[in-house]
Amino acid sequence: MMQVRLPAGTIEYTDDGDGPPVVLLHGLIMDETLWDTTLPLLPKGFRYIRPVLPLGGHRVSMNPDADLAMPGMVNLVADFLDALDLHDVTLIHADWGGGLFLTAIGRDDRVSAMVVLPCEAFENFPPGLPGRMATLATKLPGGITLAARQLRIGWLRRTPLLFGAMVRHPIPDEVVRRWTEPCLRNPGVRRDLQKYTATAFDDAALIRDTEALAGFGGDALVLWSPENRVMPPSHGRRLADLIPRARHAEIHEAYVLSMLDQPAAVAREIGTFLTRVPATGQ
Repeated sequence: MMQVRLPAGTIEYTDDGDGPPVVLLHGLIMDETLWDTTLPLLPKGFRYIRPVLPLGGHRVSMNPDADLAMPGMVNLVADFLDALDLHDVTLIHADWGGGLFLTAIGRDDRVSAMVVLPCEAFENFPPGLPGRMATLATKLPGGITLAARQLRIGWLRRTPLLFGAMVRHPIPDEVVRRWTEPCLRNPGVRRDLQKYTATAFDDAALIRDTEALAGFGGDALVLWSPENRVMPPSHGRRLADLIPRARHAEIHEAYVLSMLDQPAAVAREIGTFLTRVPATGQ
């Protein structure tokens, strides 16, 4: 793992390949390994960068005074692109939708293209039953630890309250153990996660900030999974209609985490998009 120092603290990341940069994001209580099965299937000739965002699966806690509510997290993504001095980035969104707001805050200048897999958008923050349950857990004494332990129990993990609505196929135990270990062992990680989930979401502001994507000038692929019910299928079409240079495509037999359910299909669509988008980055 590599590390970079940001105003909010140290971010770990992986950096594979050479060429135009592709930055792959992840969701709550996950890390860069979300993309492990898809990454080897993506085309050569690109630089694939996977930051570990402070969303509960990170192993290095942020500065105690770091702003990790939604606005702070959006700025953190922009700070990461700045710190690595990346240009003409293809930014890939999955599950967590905060990265979509870079345009709204005027910090998308380093992003020339995006791929949007099922993720939070418009008023869907936190998303569906799993998102509401995760947020509730962080507000209860000992709730984060309890939730992390529950995720390690296979039959509980597969219920709609947890990951059952997120993935069609079970996530391996070793993956979930890795994702939950920081929450169980590091009080700073639990603190960071609580800061994010304490965000006071306002539906009107969320919709406005998502709709700012109408001003995004790059190419986009909205790669939705219509069988998922956590990120509404209508949001995929709505995003594709909103972004001026967007194309809509679908991944079937998959839920929110389509890169786990259908890694080959996801890699094929992303690869086709990448090789059609002219980009010259660092």
